[in-house]
Order: sequence, then structure tokens, then C-alpha cells
Amino acid sequence: MPFKEYEKYDALGLAELVHKKKVKPVEIVDEAIARAEALNPKLNAIVFDVFEQARTAAKGKVSKGIFAGVPMFLKDMRGIAKGMPTRSGSRMAPAIVSDHDSTLVARYRAAGLIPLGKTNVPEFGILPTTESKLYGPAHNPWNLAHTPGGSSGGSAATVSARIVPIAHSTDGGGSIRIPASNNGLIGLKVSRGRITQGPDNADSTSGLSVDNVVTRSVRDTAAALDLASPYNYGDPYFAPAAEGSYLEGIKRKPKRLRIAVAMTDLKGKAFHPDVTAAVKKAAKICEDLGHFVEEKSPDIDADMMTMAFMTLWAANSAFAVESLSRMTGVQPSMDVLEGITYSLYQQGRNITAIQLMGMQQVMYRIGRTTAAFHETYDLWLTPTLSAPPLKLGTVNVDETDLQKAFDPLTGYVPFTATQNATGQPAINVPLYWNKQDLPIGVQFVARHGNEMLLLKLAAELEKAAPWANRKPKLA
Repeated sequence: MPFKEYEKYDALGLAELVHKKKVKPVEIVDEAIARAEALNPKLNAIVFDVFEQARTAAKGKVSKGIFAGVPMFLKDMRGIAKGMPTRSGSRMAPAIVSDHDSTLVARYRAAGLIPLGKTNVPEFGILPTTESKLYGPAHNPWNLAHTPGGSSGGSAATVSARIVPIAHSTDGGGSIRIPASNNGLIGLKVSRGRITQGPDNADSTSGLSVDNVVTRSVRDTAAALDLASPYNYGDPYFAPAAEGSYLEGIKRKPKRLRIAVAMTDLKGKAFHPDVTAAVKKAAKICEDLGHFVEEKSPDIDADMMTMAFMTLWAANSAFAVESLSRMTGVQPSMDVLEGITYSLYQQGRNITAIQLMGMQQVMYRIGRTTAAFHETYDLWLTPTLSAPPLKLGTVNVDETDLQKAFDPLTGYVPFTATQNATGQPAINVPLYWNKQDLPIGVQFVARHGNEMLLLKLAAELEKAAPWANRKPKLA
């Protein structure tokens, strides 16, 4: 039957229909596929599909897990799934299908989620916009001329456009939170060590990058974290144990919180007026809920932070390219890599072990600084980005001069990489849309290991300023 009510439900809502036998999994999957086929020609968010396999899975014995029969997409980075390729948005990576699932994807399937395919990413997840030479640009459902963000831009676009209610994402410098901000979604960057990257990875990008999902509801994010976060004892380290179920935890209001708010970036520069308005709105809602809010930011040297982060990023880019070259026999060149990637690769090859260790120590010291900050403040409220979603074409991916390449992005991503450096959790919450109807998110940052507090506050904000009925015209 036509399932016109589909878009009204989050992932848990769809699963409840399945559990109550009001709808069959194949009906849900068919609706998601129909939406994908209708909308993806405009969005270019989906780059590989397994629609027939998904239909077969939905007609078979579907898990009775918490997300029974719910369709999802996997990001074309670390979303390793049997029968699907993972190319990380690069022409250098061959389209070789995997013979196994990652531990996380196996957990998704066990919970009843049904993967439909892979989503668009920038090459190696480097940029906060999704427009690689391999796949072409992904478009924002709220305005097709704008980026859905990066690097989980394709995943966020599929959720925002109501194709699926949940999609796998990764975050190495803001790559969950940035697309969540640009698409009006919940995007939780988890603590370092919270979600396993096994069996193929363990400490991606020197600990900067983590996996999770983007969703439209706080409860979907909480339930996804419950199923994703059990320890995997081959991992090099673990995040502090959770305070029980996240899904149950969000039913309890947080205590009254001390919230610091950033009204400028770490160098004292003001944000775009729309962004300032978004932050002020979030702060006002928090105050109205009884939380204490004051303007304050941790004392972080932004230039040192950027230098340390980019050193690790360049070194890991070089490692990724070299590893791929050894596996495929393809030599790195501008014929198979974008200019930005090739230059990062060249830069990374020249970084010494001593330099790398030194920059890691810088990041560890920043972690000490933020830990001390959270002795006073429960949360830090910042904008996720300093400006509304960029227009596509703002960044020239073939620019080999890295300074010129990143010039259009100077100051655009002022905060998110800090949490990747420190390992802290942070969540994007969609509370504001500007006059052009573009979403502008804010993020809340917590002490390492305290995803529960972030989710509790996000659930409280969701009730105080609901966003569930906001959707792009394209949806």
C-alpha cells in the first residue's frame, strides 16, 4: 500500500508499527526506495544502492530488535557492509565489494536496521562540504544550491529529505555535527572509544574520528547509541561506562545546569548575524528552562589547536593514501586524487615522527584545559558553524596550494575540531532557521564520557522548541 504517513515517523516509530504488525518491513523499505529514486536525482546523496537485496531482507526473517524493519543508509567511509564497496569518495579506491560487515554494521543489522546503500562523501572526508570529483556534489534538501555539509553530507541529506529516518555517519573534525547543522538534524559526536571501529580499524585518524548516526529525533539517537556502544575487547581503549540505557535516561530531565556560551570564536571574531541569533535563541531557551547561562569559553590557543589538528590530519591522509596505493598498486597522483588531497598527502609524507608526537602532546594539553573548564561548567554552548550553509562550488577541490584551498573556509568551522582533538562528546541541536529557511545548528559540548547529559538536555530542548514538523520543501 502507499505509505504516505511514512515521513511522520522517526525510526523508533516505524519499528513500533512493525512490532504491532500494522505495517510490514517490506512496505517501509519499498517506501524508502521509492523516495530515494524520486529525490536522489536532485540530491545526489546516494552513490551506491542495494535496493533489491534490501527488499529481499525485508521480506525474510527480520530481526525483532529495537529498529525492526527500519531502512538506513551507510556512509561511504567506514560503513563496511558485505556486498557493498567503500571508496571514501576517491577515484583512487576501486569499487571492490566487501566480504564482511564491520562490527558496527553487524550491530545495526542485529537491531533490525536494513541498509539500502552508501551515501556521498568528500574525498577521504577532508572537507566540510560534499562535492568530490568521483561522485559530484551532494545538494542540501533545504536549498539545492547549498551544501549539505561534510563529510557526512550524503547521509544527512537522506535523513533531512525524509528518505530514511536514520543514517550512519562519521566525525573526524565535525563531520557528523556540520551536516546535522546544515540539514536541521540531531548529530551526536560521541566520546573517543565509545563506539568500536572493528574489526578493520581501531583508532581512526589518530583517535580524531568516531562513528555514529544522524537522525531527526533525540530518542532515535539515544537508541542507536545503546545498540552501538557495547565494548569490543579488541579496541585499544574505551570511553567511561554509560549510566545505563541512553534511551531510558532521556526520559529523566537533567539537573539544572551551568552552561557556558561562546558569543565569539576562540580568537574573538564575531559570527554571521544569523548564527549569533541561533546561539542567543538556544541560550534563551536554556535560561527559560531554568539553567544558568553565562558567556565564557575555555582558554584554548586556536592557532596551536589548528596546527596540531592539521598535522595529525595530514599525516593520516598520507597514511591512508599510501596504504591504498600498496593495496591497489595505483600510484598517488593528480590523475586519481583531488588537488587538496594530493597536497595533504605530500605534506603528510614530510611530517616526522617527532613532529607528530609533539602535536599529539599539544592536543592532550588542550584536553586537560577543557577538562578543567568542565569542573566549573557542565556544558559549553557554541554555534556548530560560524555562518549558514555554504553555497556549492565555494571550495576548489583541485587547488594544490593548501592555504588558497582552505581560505574560503577560514573561520567557518570554529569549534567542532576541538572536540575531536580532546575526545569529548558534542551534539548538534536544530533550534533555528534563518529567513532563507536554511537550518543553523548549535552544539553543546560535555565532559568526556558524558553523552547522557547531552542527550537529556537535547530531549528537554526538543520538547521546549519542537522541530519534528520542520521539513524541506524537497521532502
